[in-house]
Amino acid sequence: MRNTVTGPDGKPRCGWCAAAPEFFAYHDAEWGFPVDNDQRLFEKLCLESFQSGLSWRTILAKRENFRAAFAQFDFNAMARFTQRDVNRLLRDAGIVRHRGKIEAVINNAARAQEMVADEGSLAAFFWRHEPDSAALGKPQSVTTSSESVTIARELKKRGWKFVGPTTVYAFMQAMGLVNDHLQDCVTRAAVARARKNFRRPAGR
Repeated sequence: MRNTVTGPDGKPRCGWCAAAPEFFAYHDAEWGFPVDNDQRLFEKLCLESFQSGLSWRTILAKRENFRAAFAQFDFNAMARFTQRDVNRLLRDAGIVRHRGKIEAVINNAARAQEMVADEGSLAAFFWRHEPDSAALGKPQSVTTSSESVTIARELKKRGWKFVGPTTVYAFMQAMGLVNDHLQDCVTRAAVARARKNFRRPAGR
């Protein structure tokens, strides 16, 4: 959906906000604003992995449950999860009980630790792949990019799971690596300002 929808204040928002009332707050305060916090980046990548085959509304509604179940997505804590934790999570009705995805994000926690050791931070790795906005074309016109393909390939090479190019591009949209708000969306300018003032993290 690439048309705008009128928000509660009468101003236009990206059309996908119409799918659920709770999307407006997420859209206005989070989606597209640049993030350099490793824990938040890891959380979003995990949640995007859980969303695969599902709707974002399902995941957003369960986000606090996911946080409680996965140690607030502290990947250093998650890397210590054992089979007992997997069994606990499979019994947790507050999250998506998919064994493959649960085991994947626990695996990815250990891979995140390795990336921090290699790169200095997760943020340094991901922001190194920030795309040229002009090369992406019109906002929300693509679901993958050459950068999301590259990132997904690199993550797979490093042993990460459930992080394909489409999942990675959705992550990039949400974490501000690209401003994919529609041109007429009232939040686009705020994200543009945030990205302009954002200090890109340096790697090792």
